[in-house]
Amino acid sequence: MQRHPLVKDFLSLVAFVGAVALGTFLLNTFVFRSYNVVGGSMENTLLNDDRLIVNRLTVSWAHFLGKEYVPQRGDIIVFANGSSSGDLTCSAPTGIKDQYIIKRVIAFPGERVQVKDGVMTVYNDEHPDGIVYDTEWRIASDNGPKEYTSGEVDLVVPEGELFVSGDNREGSNSYDSRNGLGTIPYCRVVGPISLRLFPLDRFRLF
Repeated sequence: MQRHPLVKDFLSLVAFVGAVALGTFLLNTFVFRSYNVVGGSMENTLLNDDRLIVNRLTVSWAHFLGKEYVPQRGDIIVFANGSSSGDLTCSAPTGIKDQYIIKRVIAFPGERVQVKDGVMTVYNDEHPDGIVYDTEWRIASDNGPKEYTSGEVDLVVPEGELFVSGDNREGSNSYDSRNGLGTIPYCRVVGPISLRLFPLDRFRLF
């Protein structure tokens, strides 16, 4: 018994739409995601309405190997400010769910971070007298962390967590580990920024 051509075409269309939906889901879950920047906390590195692509592949691969994904220092990452699982360590202090934040990775577990007199200094085994990593990330006066960092901070990053900060650190421009957000558990990291897609005249790889 042969199917009617219309039925065959309809089933082919359903199969095609299903394959596209499944492929999109897999890509979005394991390979990359797209986000828009909202606000000016990462100025002047990222601006409001910049369209970004986040690399999920490195995170997915680490999880596939049964490891925790750990970004590089200086990476600009997207992380969930809310509970992404039943793990209480993934719950944000604000209790806000399904909100994503973009910040720069500053320090790792066991490292001491001090903000004093407008300067953010990191103390670790490699630099026991402290180092200001901002100078490595400041491409130009209008691209990278701003020179002045507001606040008074002196803390040691807990095990399994990251100290993150926006690049626009004057006053209350950036809600980050310096002023209320706290340190970020590894399990809440979505992934590092790989490129800025739009606007086209500001296209950039990270």
